[in-house]
Amino acid sequence: MRYTGIQKCFLMLTVSLLCFRHLSAQSPKKAISFKDSLDGKFDVSDYVIYAHGFIPIPLIITEPALGGFGLAMIPIFLKRRPSYIDTVNGKVKMTPVAPDITGGIVGYTANNTWMLAGFRSGTLIKSRIKYMIGGGYFNVNMSFYRNIGQEGEKELPFNIKTIPGIVQGIKRIGYSNWYAGLKYMYLHTDVSYKGDKQWSQYVDSLESKTNVSQPGLVIELDSRDNIFTPNSGMKLHFDANWSDDFFGSDYNFGRFNYYTYLYKTFAKKFVGGLRIDGQQTAGEPPFFMLPYIDMRGIPAMRYQGKADLITELEMRWDFKQRWSLMLFSGTGKAFDEWKYFGESDWITSYGTGFRYLIARKFKLRAGVDVAKGPESWAYYIVFGSNWVK
Repeated sequence: MRYTGIQKCFLMLTVSLLCFRHLSAQSPKKAISFKDSLDGKFDVSDYVIYAHGFIPIPLIITEPALGGFGLAMIPIFLKRRPSYIDTVNGKVKMTPVAPDITGGIVGYTANNTWMLAGFRSGTLIKSRIKYMIGGGYFNVNMSFYRNIGQEGEKELPFNIKTIPGIVQGIKRIGYSNWYAGLKYMYLHTDVSYKGDKQWSQYVDSLESKTNVSQPGLVIELDSRDNIFTPNSGMKLHFDANWSDDFFGSDYNFGRFNYYTYLYKTFAKKFVGGLRIDGQQTAGEPPFFMLPYIDMRGIPAMRYQGKADLITELEMRWDFKQRWSLMLFSGTGKAFDEWKYFGESDWITSYGTGFRYLIARKFKLRAGVDVAKGPESWAYYIVFGSNWVK
């Protein structure tokens, strides 16, 4: 599993953790209702607000590359943090701060992939620094695809045992929505081929026990009106990372990731979204860390190259008080060099889904998407936005 694949597992944890970002310190003795105070419909806002301490969160894993189905449990602990108090042009400005969150994940999928991981995120109030740290153990069964001479494209199954570690700290720039900082990723990986021995001559060189040690720089802007299901605003992100034997790595390569999410509301009931996402590598990264087309309807790692470029459009129609209909489509290319961009195939997917406003006070919508890629259909259980990095 390459770095962004591992990040997805942490992001899967992060999405669930973010659902509790605005926990208050009100009395735990208050009776918790699962009906909204305005319309009487099913709503979990009060549970989120008045829950304290330990919270177990069940999760269904739907990634096609991991068997299409799996179960995970995410236990978390939370600690409330005070808001920033800023003076801007003589006026006092209160900026909410997410609670310190300590969590874990244990999961198992239909293709015998399993994982154990831990995570912590928090804020250093005085220095305006947001930090996160994570680590774990992942035993992943996943197929990669390669062209083998006259035989054409072949599916090559691998088992990848990996121990990842991620640390990141980004500092707020003035009173703006911009942040900048540093990150570091360590990855110990044991790769073994599990397929037909007749192709072993082509994959023996890929079996290895290696270390990747990779520091990086991060720049980010986030002006979305809502971190869960945005209706307007944008998120702009760029990070540059370098792996080298100087840092204790077995590989010398660079990795660059850039993406933009744009949201705009039309005619009150329609919300449009645009995603532009790209990755680029330099040098010789290991095959399990190559960029790949990451879209609904396309299994992870299915289409790889030394670079990729993706764009997606989606439209949400809030046709009823709490219910929404989703339509989306995207296309992308994975290629080795930009001079071959025009020769590379466009990989396209499309789909539909629905959302239910499950936590009105947080503007959090949840639902199910079904998507069709070049090979097959896939389904996804979505909390908040599907675009999460």
